[in-house]
Amino acid sequence: MNQFISFVKKEFYHISRDKRTLFILLVMPIVQIIIFGFALTNEVKDSSIAILDQSKDAATQSIATELDASNYFTIQKKLRSYKEVEAEFKKAEIKMVIVFPQNFASDLKHFNKAQIQLITDASDPNLANTMNSYASNIIMDYQSRMNDGLKLPYSIRTEYRMLYNPQLKGAYSFVPGVMSMVLMLICTMMTAITIVKEKELGTMEIMLVSPVQPLKIVIAKAVPYLLLSIINISTILLLSVFVLDVPINGSIILLVSEAILFTLTSLALGLLISTATDSQQTAMFISLTGMFLPTVMLSGFMFPIENMPLPLQIISNIVPAKWFYFIVKSVMIKGVGLGSVWRETLILAFMTSFFLLLSIKKFKIRLA
Repeated sequence: MNQFISFVKKEFYHISRDKRTLFILLVMPIVQIIIFGFALTNEVKDSSIAILDQSKDAATQSIATELDASNYFTIQKKLRSYKEVEAEFKKAEIKMVIVFPQNFASDLKHFNKAQIQLITDASDPNLANTMNSYASNIIMDYQSRMNDGLKLPYSIRTEYRMLYNPQLKGAYSFVPGVMSMVLMLICTMMTAITIVKEKELGTMEIMLVSPVQPLKIVIAKAVPYLLLSIINISTILLLSVFVLDVPINGSIILLVSEAILFTLTSLALGLLISTATDSQQTAMFISLTGMFLPTVMLSGFMFPIENMPLPLQIISNIVPAKWFYFIVKSVMIKGVGLGSVWRETLILAFMTSFFLLLSIKKFKIRLA
């Protein structure tokens, strides 16, 4: 046991002397969670729009005022004709044009209906759909207040509720994804160069004559990074709650336990890469390129897995971040318990055991 503790201390000394490693381990996660948390968002805030009001009555002015007063839109220009619409879009200064036809208030009063045209820049389809949805909701709210509870003939009203994220904040979706991406990349990348670094420095011979078992050597390599990762987990959760305003609706103990399990999975994967490569550059390349793209593309973080072709859906099952992203989103946002995420927990536990056993086997072959 004393020999194992000595190996762990040695790893801590190596990390403490390497300022760049400490920076990557402790500072980079903070920078990434802040940058991604604020930059990666699908929310619409203060989007520039233009108004083409051919009616110029009290109703159109009221709707325009409500659009401008919301946090979603800012009226930049008031157009005079349809000819100006395309020219304004080409200038890239506005994202949407609201068109009120002639006799808008009169049609609304006498025929109980009137039309509003929403012209949106669909070069970014997701943004266009979101803006259309927000503008439509503002217009429907105005219509509901104007009706004042009156039921018009054959009118159909649709009521909806947004569960877990009624304000449609992008951080609710991105924080779990960024959390899984940060832990996966940092833990995997750091441990991927631990054993291969011993080979390049020529200290592998010391391990060959060491009485410590290969299992303890491999675990001793991962223990310092595990402890530092726990600090990162705490930092990420604190930033999520107090900076990004993302609540923790589920059990904090369960959430931290799942994060530690995912950290162990990432560390075991990094050890496997380290034992299977012969240079730090190769290990770094595999851990960055091989882990970053699957984590971003196939975890459900950026793109829905259900919309992917079947082969990619099958491949996504071997990406650990997919399962952790589901766990964090379920526990942190939806507030579920272990009974709802036990399957994903078992999958991560199996991956951790598989990666760790395979890395120990590879390490034994290296020592032989």
